[in-house]
Amino acid sequence: MDTIANSLFLAVPALPVLWLWGRPLFTGRWRTPGWFVSTALLCVVATVATWFIGALAGTSLDAAESCTAAGFSYDSAYRSAHWREASRWFPLHDKCNATDDLVPAWVNPALVLLPLLALTCLGAAVRLAVAHRRNRKGTA
Repeated sequence: MDTIANSLFLAVPALPVLWLWGRPLFTGRWRTPGWFVSTALLCVVATVATWFIGALAGTSLDAAESCTAAGFSYDSAYRSAHWREASRWFPLHDKCNATDDLVPAWVNPALVLLPLLALTCLGAAVRLAVAHRRNRKGTA
């Protein structure tokens, strides 16, 4: 039941955003620099949201309580030996033991791919803007 509530919590704001973002795909207006800039901004927002999801995964005052609530065994010796892992900015980890991590597996790859996609979209926007400006100068 908790998984369904989390999915709805993410889906409710995501659906209107995806609908507004996807409309130009059907009208052909996606070939404008503005669409690529807005896609880059959407990727940046998604990166920040993903980072917060990973950073706040399993946050509670008691790490052992978070681990047992997630169904993992808590290894205090491992946690004390790797105490810096939970406070790093990247890659995000909050390990209960050597094999179990409270941070979802998709978070760190998304934190790499989303900024790369944002940079690619910004590059495409600049390329389209330059091409549009050259075409405008050539016809005037």
